Amino acid sequence: MKFIKDFRLKKIIKKLLPNYKATASGAKVVTVGILLDETYFAGREELIQEIAAQGIAPGNIKTLSFFERIKKGQAPECCHFTYKEVGFDGTFAKTDVSDFINTPFDLLISFYDVQKPPLALITLQSKAGFKAGFSTVDNRLNTFMIASQAEKYKEFTAELFRYLKILNKL
Repeated sequence: MKFIKDFRLKKIIKKLLPNYKATASGAKVVTVGILLDETYFAGREELIQEIAAQGIAPGNIKTLSFFERIKKGQAPECCHFTYKEVGFDGTFAKTDVSDFINTPFDLLISFYDVQKPPLALITLQSKAGFKAGFSTVDNRLNTFMIASQAEKYKEFTAELFRYLKILNKL
């Protein structure tokens, strides 16, 4: 089932990518959306604290987490989804996901270093003005890419905000 769903989502992404152009707005970064794969990276709170330490108000940071599957006894906090909530046509059953996609963040951080079709589709559909992510993911999805690993979140945020200052986005 997961294999078939991934195949369909990859076809949708492949169809959308030729018409997609990652653009950068000239706006200063005030609101930040973080799309992360909590299947492999469980340090969501630490990542939020690291971004807040760079001068972004914690109230202006919104996250959306992806889980391969939720284990028994595991109760994720707000704003998450799994493969079950992704349709074969690329639609998302949860309103959290569509709200996240339609929010015009100043900065979207695609915090996953292994590409998965549901995450790539959300990055592609997001209304964010500036998108940043890892260089190990499809380079057409993000405006800015950093060569790092998800486990090194402090290094990633330091590098990202160093370049945002250079680009006069802070």
